Amino acid sequence: MTAPAAGSGGAALPARHLLLALAVVAVWGTNFVVIKLALATLPPLLFAVLRFAFVLLPAALFIRRPPVPWRHLAAYGVLIGAGQFGLLYVAMRGHIAPGLASLVIQTQVFFTIALAIVLAGERVRLFQWGALALAVSGIAVIAWHTDAQTTPLGLALVLCAAASWAGGNLVARHSGKVDMLGYVVWSSLFALPPLALLSLLLEGPQQIVQALAAADAGAWAAVLWQSVGNSLFGYAAWGWLLARHPAATIVPLALLVPVFGMGASALMLAEPLPAWKLGAAALVMAGLALNLLWPRLRERLAAR
Repeated sequence: MTAPAAGSGGAALPARHLLLALAVVAVWGTNFVVIKLALATLPPLLFAVLRFAFVLLPAALFIRRPPVPWRHLAAYGVLIGAGQFGLLYVAMRGHIAPGLASLVIQTQVFFTIALAIVLAGERVRLFQWGALALAVSGIAVIAWHTDAQTTPLGLALVLCAAASWAGGNLVARHSGKVDMLGYVVWSSLFALPPLALLSLLLEGPQQIVQALAAADAGAWAAVLWQSVGNSLFGYAAWGWLLARHPAATIVPLALLVPVFGMGASALMLAEPLPAWKLGAAALVMAGLALNLLWPRLRERLAAR
């Protein structure tokens, strides 16, 4: 997601706004448990089709298309739809534990920096190298401990999903300051065709029909959680908060997403949290925190 430039201040959030921000990151974090439960019934690519279909309609009837070129919406839709979520759902169907998926996908931050360097000529700063080293160390720990629950294929798929998310970030950034809720809704129009085609080719009409017939209330609730909760509520509430507070106050709360993800997976799915997994999480989270918080801390130290 894109955000306005950080303000100079960092006034404490009113309690209601803080609770709203925590609700958003809780939805985004526990979303990985919901994905895992839904994939017991729905094939991953079909699940992605349903997600973006319900993001697009009926919201597109009420939310205006943002004033950006169609090619931007198309690129974002393909990268986020088929790239990020298509690969993530495939990985989470037996190839990676939900808690680890919620952590590894956050490496999109570093893929975004890398793409900005290559495509936009941005310079990497020393603290970003340090942040990257921490995160890569955490991913290396995960790769060293791959097993039947988290496979090398699953880890690779989620890293590719993170890279696709990073590509979507750059497309959205190139579009300028826009209403991200409308951006997400209308870009879903372009996420649907590749996902539907891949579902037909790889999962097949018979499996699709059988899955839809077998889908119970829980499966449809998971689809709505993905579309209404994760996408529509999440982006609308996050955008509302960013419009009222400096980005430097709101954005760091996103660091809690993998905390909710790993915690919910441990509590609801009994995903084990051995020392190596907690250590890997600490390394990745430290890298994310350093990349996000160091510029703000440096400004404060320089102002003294």
